Amino acid sequence: MSPAISQTDVPAELSTTTEILLELVDDEGVTIGTGEKLWAHQQPGRLHRAFSVFLFDRQGRMLLQRRALGKYHSPGVWSNTCCGHPYPGEQPFVAAARRTAEELGLAPALLCEAGTVRYDLPDEASGLIEREWNHLFVGLVTADVDPDPDEVESTRFVTAAELRELEAEKPFSVWFRTVFEAALPGIREIAGRDW
Repeated sequence: MSPAISQTDVPAELSTTTEILLELVDDEGVTIGTGEKLWAHQQPGRLHRAFSVFLFDRQGRMLLQRRALGKYHSPGVWSNTCCGHPYPGEQPFVAAARRTAEELGLAPALLCEAGTVRYDLPDEASGLIEREWNHLFVGLVTADVDPDPDEVESTRFVTAAELRELEAEKPFSVWFRTVFEAALPGIREIAGRDW
């Protein structure tokens, strides 16, 4: 059994005005403590709980977001509908619904669990690392998108073919392809076999 881990001393150059804590987890996804968000993403990285959401419209098109240019991590790149980290003790499903509302100004009409995926992905552009135990969710959206400009630069609904074209032309988050492929069985249940 792993000892509990708690991290509170963040170096001054990494400190932010508002400390955001994440759940640190072991290799089985069991919570072992908490750590500050930016600290957890610094090399060598600390395995922590995260979530990724993939929402589709009635035509089976995926809602993508281009991350705001002011974000410290992966600014200006395209990614899945929404992603983030539950607060310590917050259920991933609740966090996914909360963050979708905060970032995109909408509530999913349907949101279903689509498994988990663990990965260690360095982001060469920022020098940060994604060491995450990621809970995947797929669902439907029927409301208009009203993104928070501090979080989202722009949004786009795409077909599977349009996604491939966009990935060939534009930068995507380092985690996108990994979480997309892991969520694909759930995506196909929601959006059809074309995916």
